Amino acid sequence: MQAEAAGSQQLLKVINRMALVRHLCANPGLSRADLAGAVGLTKSTVSLLVRELIGEGWLVEREVVATGDLGRRPTPLFIDPSRLLLLGAEVGIESVRVVATSLTGEVQACTVANYGAARTAKACIASLATALVKLRRQLDADQQILGIGVGLPGGVNEARGVLHFAPNLGWRDIPFGTLLAAKLQDTTLAGVPLFIQNEADVAALGEMEFNPAPASDPLLYVSINQGLGAGVIVGDRLLTGSRGFAGEVGHMVLQLNGPRCSCGRRGCAEALIATRAMLHGSGDEAALRSLAEVRVHLVDEDAETLKAVNSAGRYLGVLLQNLATAYDPACIVLGGSVVELGEPFLKPALDTLLDYAAAASLPQPSVRTSMFGANAVAVGAAALARYRLTRPALPLADSGAITADAEETA
Repeated sequence: MQAEAAGSQQLLKVINRMALVRHLCANPGLSRADLAGAVGLTKSTVSLLVRELIGEGWLVEREVVATGDLGRRPTPLFIDPSRLLLLGAEVGIESVRVVATSLTGEVQACTVANYGAARTAKACIASLATALVKLRRQLDADQQILGIGVGLPGGVNEARGVLHFAPNLGWRDIPFGTLLAAKLQDTTLAGVPLFIQNEADVAALGEMEFNPAPASDPLLYVSINQGLGAGVIVGDRLLTGSRGFAGEVGHMVLQLNGPRCSCGRRGCAEALIATRAMLHGSGDEAALRSLAEVRVHLVDEDAETLKAVNSAGRYLGVLLQNLATAYDPACIVLGGSVVELGEPFLKPALDTLLDYAAAASLPQPSVRTSMFGANAVAVGAAALARYRLTRPALPLADSGAITADAEETA
């Protein structure tokens, strides 16, 4: 009974510590007294916790701000930008991208590694582990890595660390977290808490954790690459669904008997909007091109390419209209390589969305592109680590961080 009480007391302390960290992430420069009032703790408790957090590298004090009042002036507190870092990784279709960020999302270092010919899950996990360790070596030895997040191109059971299905890689039921933890076991990253989640979900968390904006909840992040997915934030929480498949909007059917999708269905949003829709725009298999070539053809004003990109954009508008109706979001964020095509793709989407809104006499939903660009998923994966580490009371079905000896699921 005493052990249980002590455990509860310790958890409460961790919750209170992380409440201070989260509040300063969103409201830098507050004093100890300001923090006490904001989070509902006594000034003495806050002073004690702040002293610990400064000693551990979470917080830093800055110069005293003159207030004009007599007596001791309040000392502003900030998140320490250099001592504690996060690693975030995007597992793409052709490569992995890894970043190191501060606790507030500033990128400190970045590396990209191509898979080469081997596309098996184990080979790609080996490439990811190597890239993570390589990036760690680029950082100062006295900088501590608090956690590692990984964004994956498919449905994920975060609690068990299992990637259920990545259609564009052909991977099914991969114990990704366990395999990656095992690869890192004898490295400088051994034992660092590891978290995995769908790539659109982590990108959505990046927008919430590292780019907070007023009145942006619910938030939808729509990721458009070779695949298409969405991350959904509701009430400051990531919506994952009962099996981890929430946000798989790329497999909403937009056209009966439409083009075949990677999932096996016909007429999915992914087949009509994502990269494949533009590479096969002419209907001629020999016309298959890379997205870079699509950009070149757009500059040359190639009629067939303009038509394919315009069509994909209009279907994106249809998808956004459906998502806006389903979720009533305060903000929709667009990200991914296809979004970088710019106006030829985005203008038809926004025009279509506006037409639907006008027809129903409703305001157009707020839509913007991600501020993190090509790093959106990798930075979002770092945000996943912060999201889990600073919310110790947030439940998962099993346990959060993954270790090398965690149970493997086939």
